Amino acid sequence: MMSDYAIETSGLEKIYRSRFRGREIKAVSNLTLRVPAGVKYGLLGPNGAGKTTFVKMLLSAVRPTAGSAVLFGQDAVRPESRRAVGYLPENHRFPTYLTGYGMLNFYASLSGMDATERKRRVPEFLDLVGLNGWGEVRLKKFSKGMLQRLGLAQALIHKPKLLILDEPTDGVDPVGRRAIRDILNQLTGTGVTVFINSHLLSEVETFCDYVAIMRKGQLALEGKISNLLAGGGYRVTASSVPDPAQAQIRRLGATFLPADRNAVAVQVPTRDEANAVIDIIRAAGAFIESVTVSTNSLEDLFIHATTSEQAA
Repeated sequence: MMSDYAIETSGLEKIYRSRFRGREIKAVSNLTLRVPAGVKYGLLGPNGAGKTTFVKMLLSAVRPTAGSAVLFGQDAVRPESRRAVGYLPENHRFPTYLTGYGMLNFYASLSGMDATERKRRVPEFLDLVGLNGWGEVRLKKFSKGMLQRLGLAQALIHKPKLLILDEPTDGVDPVGRRAIRDILNQLTGTGVTVFINSHLLSEVETFCDYVAIMRKGQLALEGKISNLLAGGGYRVTASSVPDPAQAQIRRLGATFLPADRNAVAVQVPTRDEANAVIDIIRAAGAFIESVTVSTNSLEDLFIHATTSEQAA
């Protein structure tokens, strides 16, 4: 039976033991996470947070000290669980003497694809990542962005159900990042789960449906991005608000924000407080220009989750 989750971990933990005085380094600690199948999921965290170690445990490249990881209902230590996985590691090193065609053909053969299918798919995926015409060129002549797109092609060529990308746009210029994002967006609606490990907040906020933020090996924050970014409060903008009315608004505890000349913009955390501000403005005979729901930014959430004592 197919699981509703592409990735499930329970109490996942990895402890490295140093030879120096037997010191223990807890890279990942008691991490429990569920990634629904078919979504775009981002994993964030500062350097050293344990993101790459977590990904390596999913792929059984690193064995957990405790806990478990499951891919589509199968234990991640079983080779069968990884047949439906495409993976692009950070700082990958493809043999530079290979051509673009030869590299994709080689990696497709490693996935068990027969020669007839490889002959059909390799040109198809070179074209998908915008490298049509580069199939006979050796990789030593490829730019960083081209190598990343080729790496994405090798992760996709066997048509996986789960695509795991470790810093897929690291070191890539804005044009290359846009090209990679466009390729991934083509997967939307196809049932493929895209799991991105990244430190680029803007990329994750633009592309992903869900996000998890790690700090010191632990899960600091997790959820649907739209829900996490909502709830920033309400912003009321009005014009011609007399001073006595502004004083009333201040006594409510509202935060005054920068605004255009002859306008007042205030921020309040709740709907009731927003209604109280509106009542004061109307009673003063002033004009309400707008009432909007404010949102948090992913950057604000990230900084709070990775620096506050509560997240420790």
